[in-house]
Amino acid sequence: MFWLSHHHEEEYNRTYVLGGVRVCARCLGTYPVLLAVMVGLFKVRAPLSWEWDVPVVLGLTLPALVDWAVGRFRPGGGSNAVRTLTGVLLGVALGRSLFIHLQRPLPQVLVWQAALVAVVALPVLLMTYRGSRDG
Repeated sequence: MFWLSHHHEEEYNRTYVLGGVRVCARCLGTYPVLLAVMVGLFKVRAPLSWEWDVPVVLGLTLPALVDWAVGRFRPGGGSNAVRTLTGVLLGVALGRSLFIHLQRPLPQVLVWQAALVAVVALPVLLMTYRGSRDG
């Protein structure tokens, strides 16, 4: 059931077992919250622009990125409770940015969010990939 847990056996410490199936701890926080936020925003007919969209969405995205990055350098470290919590924050951020995107493709908030992910993820992936090849 790889689609519910994108972690290999050596990363099972990053998952919960629910009904005999491994589920990624961060994804368990992210996807249900993302869906709930989007449904809620559509239901209340939320505006497509709030002055605080960019700082709040970036601020809620950053904890998951930092926790993920630290986990890449310390694979045995961290806790599933923190991963789930950062996933919840990420779900709120993604719910807001995707709510806007579905109505106005590529809004500024989504572009900034993607840029933040790239600025954090690319160097971390390059450093950890290089380290895995050297070891």
